[in-house]
Amino acid sequence: MRALEPEVFDAIWAEVESLLPAPRDTHPLGCHRPRVADRTCLWAMVVRLVTGCSWVVVERLLGGVVSDTTLRARRDEWIEAGVFDELVASALALYDAMIGLDPAETLLDGSIQKAPCGGEGTGKSPVDRGTLGWKCSIATDAAGIPMGFVVAPANTNDSVLLPDTLAAVDDQDLLGEIETLHVDRAYDNGVVRRHVAELGITELVVPAVRRGRPGRRRAPVKAPVGRRWPVERTISWLTNYGQLRRNTDRKVVHRHAQVAFVIAILLIAKLLDAGHLTRS
Repeated sequence: MRALEPEVFDAIWAEVESLLPAPRDTHPLGCHRPRVADRTCLWAMVVRLVTGCSWVVVERLLGGVVSDTTLRARRDEWIEAGVFDELVASALALYDAMIGLDPAETLLDGSIQKAPCGGEGTGKSPVDRGTLGWKCSIATDAAGIPMGFVVAPANTNDSVLLPDTLAAVDDQDLLGEIETLHVDRAYDNGVVRRHVAELGITELVVPAVRRGRPGRRRAPVKAPVGRRWPVERTISWLTNYGQLRRNTDRKVVHRHAQVAFVIAILLIAKLLDAGHLTRS
């Protein structure tokens, strides 16, 4: 896993360090145990993100240098400060400046993952026997680079998430550059077409339905993916991370932060491979 490679983690830390808030000193007498280094906490978060293990297991994997309680508190502190949202926004802007995005052809799709511990923002999965799950709706450019996403319960229809997903793209000032939007047949309805037209997107591309002759049984055929394969590949990249594939957190903000962190890691790795970030 690239995120665990030393040079990749060094690049991640270099981008995160400047975004971290100043440490809080809440002890009334100003005397407490030394604060665990932010870099150590970040490494623990990456390990948990990749493996999908619990905070307690991460504590043991790191030899007890940081407790699971401290890791949860540091994560919440960083989420409150907007670290992960700022990280993915800055990584996307840097990628656009150095390599270049291609939002004219935008691809959009959703994927359902497991959430065995339940919590807010989860629902019964329609594709996994009604077990609890969550969904990530993501929009990418023509090369599959994530430009915006939202998280929701597993039983939310994909088409319902399209407006919020495109709004997330708009937050990155990329919505106005979309000319063609590629989606699957789950989005093929009048509400979606009207919304897309109102946003000024010229064309909505939906795979055609293959119809047989009336009264004759047609052999099943595979539906073509068409131009949407890059977003399918990106979803596969995301679900390589154990904590996204089987999420055990119970709050929406935690899942949102994890998706943002993974996307930022993917972008940073691509920038590193392209020679736009300094290797240590």
